Amino acid sequence: MFPVVPFPVSAGSRYPPGATCDAGGANFSLFSRYATDVELLLYERADSPEPFQVIVLDPEVNRTFFFWHVYVEGLRPGVHYTWRVDGPDDTVATGFRFDRGKELLDPWARGVTSRVWDRARASEPGPAGHTSLRAVLVDDPYDWEGDAPLVRPLEQTVIYELHVGGFTRHPSAGTAHPGTFAGVIEKIPYLRSLGVTDVELLPVMAFDEQDVPPGAAQRGLVNYWGYSPHSFYSPHPGYCVTPEEGTHRREFRDLVKALHRAGIGVIVDVVFNHTAEGGADGPTINFKGLANETVYHLDPTDRSRYRDYTACGNTVNCNNPVVTRFLVECLEYWVREMHVDGFRFDLASVLVRGENGEPLWYAPMPWHIEFSHVLAHTQLIAEAWDAGGLYQVGGFPGYRWAEWNGRYRDVIRRFVGGETGLVGEVATRIAGSSDLYAPSGRLPMNSVNFVTAHDGFTLWDLVSYEAKHNEANGEGNHDGVEENLSWNGGVEGETDDPAVNALRRQQAKNFMAILLLSQGVPMLLAGDEVLRTQGGNNNGYCQDNETSWLDWGFLERNAPMLRFVREMVALRRRHPSLMRRRFLSGQRRAGARQPDICWHGLEPFEPPWDDPEAQVLAFTLAGVAEGEEDLYVVMNLSAELQVAVLPEPLSGAWHLAVDTAQPSPGDITGPESQTPLAGGGAYRVQPRSVIVLESRPAVAP
Repeated sequence: MFPVVPFPVSAGSRYPPGATCDAGGANFSLFSRYATDVELLLYERADSPEPFQVIVLDPEVNRTFFFWHVYVEGLRPGVHYTWRVDGPDDTVATGFRFDRGKELLDPWARGVTSRVWDRARASEPGPAGHTSLRAVLVDDPYDWEGDAPLVRPLEQTVIYELHVGGFTRHPSAGTAHPGTFAGVIEKIPYLRSLGVTDVELLPVMAFDEQDVPPGAAQRGLVNYWGYSPHSFYSPHPGYCVTPEEGTHRREFRDLVKALHRAGIGVIVDVVFNHTAEGGADGPTINFKGLANETVYHLDPTDRSRYRDYTACGNTVNCNNPVVTRFLVECLEYWVREMHVDGFRFDLASVLVRGENGEPLWYAPMPWHIEFSHVLAHTQLIAEAWDAGGLYQVGGFPGYRWAEWNGRYRDVIRRFVGGETGLVGEVATRIAGSSDLYAPSGRLPMNSVNFVTAHDGFTLWDLVSYEAKHNEANGEGNHDGVEENLSWNGGVEGETDDPAVNALRRQQAKNFMAILLLSQGVPMLLAGDEVLRTQGGNNNGYCQDNETSWLDWGFLERNAPMLRFVREMVALRRRHPSLMRRRFLSGQRRAGARQPDICWHGLEPFEPPWDDPEAQVLAFTLAGVAEGEEDLYVVMNLSAELQVAVLPEPLSGAWHLAVDTAQPSPGDITGPESQTPLAGGGAYRVQPRSVIVLESRPAVAP
């Protein structure tokens, strides 16, 4: 219980922003340039019905420039707090949205709770009562035990995109704390067994689970993915075991430290393009009530309206100097204090839009990130498009930024699905997309290759459905992309036909094989390795249920696929030639025995570039490390058996490593179990299959 006598207060300091504890109490600092009246409300608990103290700030004492600040003597961690801010009211002309009837969340909060949060009341005009999101005062020294962010070359990375909640929330996960950071820790042995080097966590910065359209809300659905942020400095309370106690940072740090001990890096999915406050009819959470005119893109002819390049109601004005500094400092915080290894930026093209909405090559935001010394060794990955029509794959500003290569995804889906005449572009994508990245001096590592991600079909659904089936989302199946570039093998959805299911499993292996044989950075969607399905739902953003959760029973039911993926990852990691730092040239480099790559068709050195019906492509990839085997790959995505004449290996004999048409375990074989090909002159490549050969001296039996 707190004393009846109020805590004494003094002027406090404008720096650092947010709430900071020391031996004598706590300092609070808040940015609001045009505020006229500011109050700090202190609560004993996350669900306290009333504040135990309301502190009115005096602008003559508690304001410096545009920061409001106060020091509360004797205040200790564990207290919850909000702000109440008033100011001028001229929304159309200025964009101000001050509303003293709404309690506001500290944008710099290190921990937040949602116990009493009511989005509907926060969206209505007038007082909302004490139903806001609340910040919790934290002071949690942490023993990192020597941990530091991993520094791994990007080209050596294999990314595994993972949803913290859905990874362990299914009862079959058998974790002590399902759906939490702690739950993921329990599954680290599984991640290690896969061989992935980094996990890319869907949003873990605190987001509004209540932010869903009316149709979804009526069905009791919630914002599951987390692309509705409100507190960029706080780990999401829903992924914590005891968030009301302010353990957000400790629980997330425990996960990072445990992953690092396993040699696995942590990439955080960042949503800096919009916030949970939505458009004009959205709730007031923090930024709207503090600096709406600064934080958001507003219509210059009517500043009560939001310019929306995100399809989420608002767009963050990233290149306003105040906003740029806030966001860059946030990233530096997650590296410096949370030890993350990199960031993936959702709808990153918003980051290059100037204050008038037009794209800028020298946009301050991405370049500040590129040149920050704190972020110098982090991995930066852009989803290089936005919902306003800006598409920058191959042209995102900066040099060390990698990009989700949507061009790779699309052409590989079409090729594996059986389209003809694509071999030229397929070759370019497999070789690292030099057409996109080489002209600007970038490298193969700038391309993050993927065929599936959280947004869209899972791998099993990609080979099982040609149309989306999103009825469960409550939007009349109008949400989600229409064009999936998928092929179902002749039957829509689940089937008992063994031939169709066998074909689908083979197609899934083809996708995985091609992905892991491509230059650039491969990204796998969690659950694809065990053929997880969402029943054809390609927009599971609101499905916090078994539709989206990983059913760990799939590990046993689809064990052959799991084995195949593990072995393909291992094959990639033992072949430096698949992780080149420079683009393939097709030339023999100084000191090399042969060209770095040679392209073939069914006959050696005769690639079918001019054949509009071609569905077969082959290549030889030269080893680059001492003792590394050369690779020969044939991709036959036609419906017919093809006989590929093998090029002569430079030394030794070809050994079969992969044949996706073979049943497990013959579909992929490690070096210790491989045997040289009999005859060695040709190989019968089954319909819709991928083969990989490794060259090494034949060992006498």
